[in-house]
Amino acid sequence: MDTILFTFFTLAYTILLMLAIRIFRNHNVFSILLLLPVIVGLIYDNGVISAGRFIGEGPFLESLNLARYWIHAFFTPLLVLYAWKTLEQAEVQWASKNWARISAFLLTAVLILMELFTVVIGLNIEARLEYGVLSYSSTEPSSGPPIMVLVVSVVLLASSLIIWRRQKWIWFFIGSFIMIVGSAIQLPVDSGAITNFFELVLIGSLLSTAYFQGKSS
Repeated sequence: MDTILFTFFTLAYTILLMLAIRIFRNHNVFSILLLLPVIVGLIYDNGVISAGRFIGEGPFLESLNLARYWIHAFFTPLLVLYAWKTLEQAEVQWASKNWARISAFLLTAVLILMELFTVVIGLNIEARLEYGVLSYSSTEPSSGPPIMVLVVSVVLLASSLIIWRRQKWIWFFIGSFIMIVGSAIQLPVDSGAITNFFELVLIGSLLSTAYFQGKSS
């Protein structure tokens, strides 16, 4: 079942990627450019997971899965820049200040380095078959979401509240809120793809926010 779900996510993100490119061409909204690498990374992530059982256990699949961690480390923190750019596009006065721009870039760089040195570099992964999906994951037991993910989630949620208040656009907040709550609650579902569903909801809300701002400008 999970193989079907991860395949669905891969196709869904591919559609979102095409929509994102079209939105940028039609509306020239620059926050989209910061979202594109994240969507590409999620296409790769879900694609590798969905194909794992067909590729089979071995060095090739292991290297493909290791790349997932590197892509996650470099691309996910870009959502901090997306949040800042969204505020700037909403004409939030302080967001256009140099200190806000520099802070956004510095935080993004710090989160990338933090993820690399605390998670990715020196990472050992092993093959695991769960819910019909073959993938490689860390040999270390998980102690909750990484700090990088938590910080990115907080930044998105805070930014979404400002956008909701300033532009009366609630969907950014709904996507961010669902992602946080969905990741925090253990649902009684026999699937390892639940978190990926919440990620899809989040990315959909971010893309719709960019479209809304581009159309309104």
